[in-house]
Amino acid sequence: MKQRTIQSETTLSGIGLHTGEMVNVTLTPAPENHGIKFKRIDLEGEPSVDADVNFVVSTNRSTTLEKGSARVSTVEHLLSACVGMRVDNLLVKLDGPEIPILDGSGKYFVEALKRAGFEEQTADVEFFEIQETISYKDPDTGSELVALESDSFQITTMIDFDSPILNKQYAKLTEMEHYEEQVAPARTFVFVRELEKLIDQNLIKGGDLDNAVVIADAPVGKEELERLKLKLNKPDIEIESEGYLNTTKLNFTNEPARHKLLDVIGDLSLAGCRVKGKILATKPGHRTNVEFAKILKQHYREQKKLKGKPKYDPAKEAIMDVNEIKRMLPHRYPFLLVDKIIELSDKHVVGVKNITANEQFFQGHFPGNPVFPGVLQMEALAQTGGILALSLQEEQEGWDTYFLKMDHVKFKNKVVPGDTLILKMELISPIRRGLVQMQGTAYVGNKIVSEGELVAQIVKQK
Repeated sequence: MKQRTIQSETTLSGIGLHTGEMVNVTLTPAPENHGIKFKRIDLEGEPSVDADVNFVVSTNRSTTLEKGSARVSTVEHLLSACVGMRVDNLLVKLDGPEIPILDGSGKYFVEALKRAGFEEQTADVEFFEIQETISYKDPDTGSELVALESDSFQITTMIDFDSPILNKQYAKLTEMEHYEEQVAPARTFVFVRELEKLIDQNLIKGGDLDNAVVIADAPVGKEELERLKLKLNKPDIEIESEGYLNTTKLNFTNEPARHKLLDVIGDLSLAGCRVKGKILATKPGHRTNVEFAKILKQHYREQKKLKGKPKYDPAKEAIMDVNEIKRMLPHRYPFLLVDKIIELSDKHVVGVKNITANEQFFQGHFPGNPVFPGVLQMEALAQTGGILALSLQEEQEGWDTYFLKMDHVKFKNKVVPGDTLILKMELISPIRRGLVQMQGTAYVGNKIVSEGELVAQIVKQK
């Protein structure tokens, strides 16, 4: 699947739900790999903030992003529409602090994107394929999100407000092609009993019966009603019975559950990738959604690194066995840490080290719980990198390799007897004056166990 943006600019305007300010939003085409960014054109320097979970600063009744002086609230409905309409790259220019609420759904954002038209780009869409169950549960609210393996993106939301009017509901989306008709029109909702508290928190200044489904699930006294009329500046509000207050009918019988689904899609897009998996969301809220997006992003980054993991077939003949390695490297027992080379090009090399309980250092390094030392993992990577550096020389024997520097070294998982260590070294820059700079990654199975940038110098033996 290729990335895509819109063909032309399009503008929409409306009131911010929480700020009550009129905001103009212009959706602008963006180049591939740009992602979605929000630019505050009303502020000096026109600062921008990426649609990235790392920039979330508030999840109080909406999702707010902030970077420097650029702060943008209520981004989730527009982001959800972008996912639903498969828009990967977009610059959102706005002259206020909040994306307008419009009718409280994603409908008008979808219409604006369609009005602008779509343009397919050349870069591929990056997918995060769920390969193992990932879950998060908020201990305070009981909200829970789970990601399961699936060939496509699917999502199911379940809500339970323990209310006679809005109790248990669920909604699901099995194909993104149905987003426009099944999800986008679902409006946000609020309980009458919550209104005063939200008003007192200086929120929902732009709230109206036209941009939210308002639910009265308990009798409202005359005194409370008069206070609401005054605070909302709505003298014509009348509540005759329990139920939905809107002057229009519900768009769906399960509209609240569908809107929660819309929110989950928008919030999870902040992970920075498209998910290929099945999402189950129970009583989701912005805070839980964002926390889960952080977890997805972390797993996605690990998976992205593993996409470069070499494939090791023990039955396949090695490019170099240990005897050939000895002819190039000066290392000998107990310090030769590469058993064979299975890949070799002018830019990368892959070596293999089989870890056994007979390694001499296990006698003193956690003898009751043998762990392969992290520094020796770096040494094994360096020796593997030495094979690449020397293979590029006209005369490949009679060299020594000296460490000069290690940067950004991380040890992520234990290496123990029985493991097969896969050592991958990639040139970061061409070799000059014997200086070799490489990115090293060590794998065991489907896990990265260590990584780092290594700099060494090859010197001709005297």
